[in-house]
Amino acid sequence: MRSLRNRPLKGSVAVVAGATRGAGRGIAVSLGEAGATVYCTGRSTRGHPATPGRRETIEETAQLVTQAGGRGIAVRVDHTRPEMVRRLFGRVRREQHGRLDLLVNDVWGGDALTTWGKFPWELGISQGLLMLERGIHSHIITSRYALPLMVRRKKGLVVEITDGDHFRYRGNLFYDLVKVSVMRLAYGLSMEFEEAGLRKMTSVAVTPGFLRSETILEWMGVKEENWREGARKDPHFIASETPSYIGRAIAALAADPRVHRWSGRTLATWNLSREYSFTDVDGSRPDWGTYFRRKILKGSV
Repeated sequence: MRSLRNRPLKGSVAVVAGATRGAGRGIAVSLGEAGATVYCTGRSTRGHPATPGRRETIEETAQLVTQAGGRGIAVRVDHTRPEMVRRLFGRVRREQHGRLDLLVNDVWGGDALTTWGKFPWELGISQGLLMLERGIHSHIITSRYALPLMVRRKKGLVVEITDGDHFRYRGNLFYDLVKVSVMRLAYGLSMEFEEAGLRKMTSVAVTPGFLRSETILEWMGVKEENWREGARKDPHFIASETPSYIGRAIAALAADPRVHRWSGRTLATWNLSREYSFTDVDGSRPDWGTYFRRKILKGSV
């Protein structure tokens, strides 16, 4: 992989939908490190948090993108509202002369809606349907208004962020539907691109491993500096990765002139790390896939 210090994405334009925190923020900042202009979208803005108890904002993410070497642009968007999404890409078209190289669909908003340990018939239907709206409908709406910019130039990359590169059940019916559906969205788009003869347009899904997000760090009662202490609460946390890891994975894909070979597939950070020779921020290469097979599927810790 070319070093991000060489700015392989200089001149590129990206939209990271759902860039407020977690994987979205890690992706946006890594794209900035590679030199991209990044539109950082989400619902939480300064003075107007959309997620109770969370203080991160899209303005902070955009500032981090700029500090990393790119150009961060914060735009408040509720991606379940088509008119707001349409206006976003109208703005991108005007400001970037019709250019859009990369769309990352990372909108989620389902953590507070997910209830574990209950059967589907015991779950609240309104919460479940809202999760589908936030986690699936938002991705469909966003792609609908982003893709015409790419189609005009006959090139572009769409990335769906999911959880897991497999079809094993994820323990909550609505959660599982969201994460598997966005994998299928990536595959479906790849088929549509092929049918339209758009051979320079690519669609993939990408999963992190055990993500060491701001929310998870707080839940574990640790900070990034002493994150390993969180393994006392959850031993599997020792195999976790920072949001920068998936960020570097997306930056590597966006900089790869042969990225189309992956089209339609669901890719994982640990495999992409080997393919593109990038590491997490501490120089390690977390491999959640191997850890999961050896420690969790076999029932040992």
